[in-house]
Amino acid sequence: MFAHSSYTQPAEVLKNVSVQFNRYFSIFIFLFGMIGNILNCFVLSQPNLRLNPCAYLFLISSLANMISITFGLSTRILSGWDMDITDSNTCMCKFRAFVMLTSRTIAFWLIAFATIDRWFSSCYQYQRRQMSSLKNAQRGTIIIIILSILLYSQILYCYEANITSTPLKCYGKSAECRLLTDIIYALITILFPLLIMCIFGLMTISNIRQTYYVILFKRTSTESDNENKTTLVLTNGQRERWKRIDRYLRHVLFVQTILLTVFTLPQVVEKIYTTLTENPRKSSLHNTIDKFIYNFVLLLTYVASGMPFYIYTLSGGSIFRNALRNLFQSMFSFTTNTSVRTTE
Repeated sequence: MFAHSSYTQPAEVLKNVSVQFNRYFSIFIFLFGMIGNILNCFVLSQPNLRLNPCAYLFLISSLANMISITFGLSTRILSGWDMDITDSNTCMCKFRAFVMLTSRTIAFWLIAFATIDRWFSSCYQYQRRQMSSLKNAQRGTIIIIILSILLYSQILYCYEANITSTPLKCYGKSAECRLLTDIIYALITILFPLLIMCIFGLMTISNIRQTYYVILFKRTSTESDNENKTTLVLTNGQRERWKRIDRYLRHVLFVQTILLTVFTLPQVVEKIYTTLTENPRKSSLHNTIDKFIYNFVLLLTYVASGMPFYIYTLSGGSIFRNALRNLFQSMFSFTTNTSVRTTE
């Protein structure tokens, strides 16, 4: 009796902390993510960027992140006040899980595809550079969307509402369904895109170095002794430019890959752990701890969906920051002109 009471009190405290956490931290992440992705869409839609295949992929990825945050976090916020209809309505439960997981998969794979496009554009071979085009980016986007929809179509069968023995009431209805969804999410949605980002990012840096040395060798070997002085001056300037590009790509790649890994892998581990250690004999405190950890790492994945704008802005590179500055200047000029016309 005493032992049961000693477990019940901490469980109630932790449950209350989890509820408050879902209420207020979810709202913060929702605003953080939506503002960042909306600004991303505005910046990447500007004329000097929207025809660039890599920028196009980032733009569609931001739209997918917005959908993921809207369908995923809105229910988390409502659950803090026991108003989440997906907990009790099976159709809404299936639809919400399907849209959220599909859009997140699309967003991650588009970023990975952008890394591949960046590798194509940095290749010294002309045939490979031609692969980096807006048409190929659009085709790749369509393929990724179709495959993501097919990949998570099993959600429409597996997910059910009103399940009490799982971290969320809207969850996989059987151990087989949960394990299948966990494996797909861990491998296809998270690990494979991260691996592609890392591999092709390093290959891009290698291409830039190779291109620099090819240009340096050609210039120094074909020019006369009198012209070599000028060439050395030019190549010194080019050397600094290539070094800056190299540092920028390494920095953005490092930051993006590390942060995506930190914010998404904990949920992968937690989901698989929860499925493999499902035990109806767990104490109330143990179940409450599991649900709290699950909800915490779940919210971290939405941080990953909302942070690309802040990475692009803060990690270096003048092109994105200049585009953002131009956007704000255009908005300010439009507001000023509108107010002047209204006054007149």
